[in-house]
Amino acid sequence: MNIKHSSIIRIDMHKATHVAVVIDTQGVRLAALFTPATSKRYLELERWSCAIAQVQAFGIEGTGSYGAGLSQSLLAQGHHVVKVTRPNCQLCYTQGKTDILDAEGAARSVLSGKANARPKTQTGSSEMIRHMKIARDTAVKSRSQAIVILRALIINVPADLREVLDQIRGKIALIRHIAAFRPGEILNTLASAKAAMRALARRWLMLHEEILCHDKDLERLVTKRAPDLMKSHGIATLTVAEMLILVSDGSTRICCEGAFAKLCGVCPIPASSGKTHRFRLNRGSNRQANAAL
Repeated sequence: MNIKHSSIIRIDMHKATHVAVVIDTQGVRLAALFTPATSKRYLELERWSCAIAQVQAFGIEGTGSYGAGLSQSLLAQGHHVVKVTRPNCQLCYTQGKTDILDAEGAARSVLSGKANARPKTQTGSSEMIRHMKIARDTAVKSRSQAIVILRALIINVPADLREVLDQIRGKIALIRHIAAFRPGEILNTLASAKAAMRALARRWLMLHEEILCHDKDLERLVTKRAPDLMKSHGIATLTVAEMLILVSDGSTRICCEGAFAKLCGVCPIPASSGKTHRFRLNRGSNRQANAAL
């Protein structure tokens, strides 16, 4: 089939398979393809798309998850890739839902201009910072859980042991003292309490060391990427890291200051009706970036 019209290709992403639908600039479906989600198939899908028509854009849902591999492959080939949001639930309810229908509907959103966001490149220093911050954030969460449970156990241990622990000042000193427990064979509640507390204390210390390592790596990466921002007063490593993750490595992803403000959820939202003219706070967008600001 040799069609010389420009086309929009939309791919519905799944873990094992991808579904591609091609529509022309008039909104007519030209072809559909089911393909396995492998790097070899990415190239075959790209060649299949170009053989049908001149590709105007690829619309991909989940460019940060299941669609990341295909998105990066298409960007490397020089194609225009558009990030597409989830299908409209109301349309799915009235018109039905299949992978082909989802892909076709999203292709029409790209054609109409409703979907125009650019995906993150996920190949530069911002992606490295994101990886390290994810590891740090999960370690911090687990460390907090460990200390909360440890404190609850201290309250419920036998009175003699609790009185000894109450005499120790400083959180780190207390945790190191508990980590050095030798409960021996578990034959009574005192031994079982010591064994449980020692496990939690050692877990906290291990996570604490892990977090310190992540902090050093993040500071090095962030300082290399944004040295001037790191020198600014009142801005620490994690704040700069969050903003770099938001902006990503693509300099053209955020077109202006207004788009950046909307992405961070700091721009007012119009809420006018009739003679009433007012605005409300933006409760959406990226809340991590909003908190960082």
